[in-house]
Amino acid sequence: MTVRVTLLSPAMSAALREARFDDGAPLDDAGVRQARAAAGGLPRISAALCAPSPRCRGTATALGLSPAFVPELRDLEVGGWRGRGLAELSAAEPEAVAAWLADPGAAPHGGESLLDLVARVGSWLDGRTDDDGRLLAVVEPAVVRAAVVHALELPPRLFWRLDVPPLTLTELTGRAGRWNLRCGRPAAPEPAPPVS
Repeated sequence: MTVRVTLLSPAMSAALREARFDDGAPLDDAGVRQARAAAGGLPRISAALCAPSPRCRGTATALGLSPAFVPELRDLEVGGWRGRGLAELSAAEPEAVAAWLADPGAAPHGGESLLDLVARVGSWLDGRTDDDGRLLAVVEPAVVRAAVVHALELPPRLFWRLDVPPLTLTELTGRAGRWNLRCGRPAAPEPAPPVS
């Protein structure tokens, strides 16, 4: 059976705007407004799922969804780097940051490596063989990247080359061992160009 899994990245938050690792803060007012505006652009679904982070839960709520929470879809665990900015970390721990960005197996922050994240998300994705219909999962950008790396069997070092803007839909169709990617699009329709 073919499964359709649409991954939706959450709305903008203060941590994302400030280029910091998520610190567990909820969406701010601007993020809530963005998510509400995107509600009309969602695909038809049979079930909604959500990562446990406050940002993902807040996005799902603002979209009017009542999702099931899935712990396997949690964000990359960054250990001691949680809530800190990449610029700050690059100044304080340049070797650790360089190793982390270059080696998918590195976890100098005490959390999980990118290889661990890809394996966790890939295992969840491949377990969807018995699901019926169309799933929508609100997940952090790192989870979207991990799912794409797994689904397309990309080298894990390409993880950092995948951009996932807020409120972007990324669709995977198929089943374990054979996934197809429908490239991301904004959940909210693009504004029409001005008429001259």
